Amino acid sequence: MSARSFGSNLRKDLMTGVSYMIPFVVPGGILIAVGFALGGIYVFETEGFAANVFDWGKVAFGLMVPAMAGYIAYSVSDRPGIAPGFIAGMLANNQGSGFLGGIVGGLLAGYVVLLIRRWRPPAVFRPLMPVLVIPLLATFVVGLLMTYVLGPPVTWLNEAMTAALESLSLGSLIVLGLIQGAMLAFDMGGPVNKAAYFFALGVATNNENWGPMAANFVASMSPPMGIAIAIWLAKDRFTVTERQGQSGCVIGGLSMITEFAIPYAAADPLRVLASLMVGSSVGAALSYVFNLTLSAPHGGLFVIFLANNPLLWLVCFAVASFITAGMLILLKPKLTEEEAEEMMAIEAEAIVGAA
Repeated sequence: MSARSFGSNLRKDLMTGVSYMIPFVVPGGILIAVGFALGGIYVFETEGFAANVFDWGKVAFGLMVPAMAGYIAYSVSDRPGIAPGFIAGMLANNQGSGFLGGIVGGLLAGYVVLLIRRWRPPAVFRPLMPVLVIPLLATFVVGLLMTYVLGPPVTWLNEAMTAALESLSLGSLIVLGLIQGAMLAFDMGGPVNKAAYFFALGVATNNENWGPMAANFVASMSPPMGIAIAIWLAKDRFTVTERQGQSGCVIGGLSMITEFAIPYAAADPLRVLASLMVGSSVGAALSYVFNLTLSAPHGGLFVIFLANNPLLWLVCFAVASFITAGMLILLKPKLTEEEAEEMMAIEAEAIVGAA
């Protein structure tokens, strides 16, 4: 297989996973936002209808990475890859490797299934291949790789990044903001993102310093908002399904639900992640430059009144969002007619499969 052919197949596999993932992202994100709106920023610590709505959203979000991984594996190896792929995605969720771990797990599951299907067992065992042998062996191999190969680096990375941020907080705040912002946008729920978030939460809890949290808000909200702006300014760089997700990205941006950006990053990781990281880095650094604080752990614009200077914070958010959009427009090429048709076929298959 040529490098170009492999790259084309990889893009197809990623887009297939993304197409099946989006139906989990949209309701999950919106229900979480509604839960915050009804029950406040600590809704997850309460009981009642608002807490239930929030929980429904969290359940939908919890299925997002497994669905993506399962259908990436399906694209690689057809139906036998779905179960091992979903399991790989659940393992990615459990070990905290986020959507990047889900991509790796889905591809692993797909290619492991392809290898197993090359085996030609005695005729008596062949009926057992699709229902027993393939899912069992593939899940076992993927479990080994995800747990013992991918798992330890994820744990180490989380601890190392937290320690690095704590040491930087004593030095240049601008450098801290640049690194913190890039980390928050890098894997959106993965170990790098979590390290940056819990660093800010720890500083706020232990030292009553809410400056890092204000930077967290900017860097976490600007990725989906920047994508929404980029779609508005340059529709020809996004597929039909991606354009339909614009309103969800607006909700995600305003509600501090960064995960709305995940399908776009999963479909085109290098260009999209680079764009998100640049915008978030600048936004977080600006937050430190203006000595902004925001005394809440989550909540997006619902808690903007808790900022020491809401108007200036909004300026930082807007700058970060437009820089993200500008980078996306600069880096993402226009879709050719052939690419647009291929993506439409993949999206149509996902719609039929979900019906």
